[in-house]
Amino acid sequence: MTSVIEFPWQQEAIILHSQYLINSFQHWTGNSLLDTNGSPLETAQALFEAPFALVSHGTESDPIFNYGNCKALELWELSWEEFTIMPSRKSAEEVVHEERDRLLAEATTKGFITNYSGIRTSSNGKRFYIEDTILWNVLDEQNHHYGQAAFFSRWKFIT
Repeated sequence: MTSVIEFPWQQEAIILHSQYLINSFQHWTGNSLLDTNGSPLETAQALFEAPFALVSHGTESDPIFNYGNCKALELWELSWEEFTIMPSRKSAEEVVHEERDRLLAEATTKGFITNYSGIRTSSNGKRFYIEDTILWNVLDEQNHHYGQAAFFSRWKFIT
């Protein structure tokens, strides 16, 4: 018996989560994160394979990443399994945790923020600067707070 390798975007929970990300982004910003003309499965695949980085975390007291698309996994140099057990605070350098926490709180209050930038560090210690990041609250189908997500398409590695 051969096993079928399942990509994260093929899992029912991630297909639903992808819809939450897209719908919440539209709700808060009035813009489309992605062309959503395909089926939910096609949309989840397109989001996972998009040329921009997209991450989200849950509502835990120390939020854990629950989504990272392919570009994000590449930047952080982690597998899906490694990324989705990491507290999101570990994605930022400790010296900027206070500023990061302030911005997360601001996004919680306002629904979203734009033009966020900061330094992030990959699992192998590579530092990169993210620019023009949009951070927003993720809502479920009942419009309950489900977590937060961040989108960025501009980054540069720091030597």
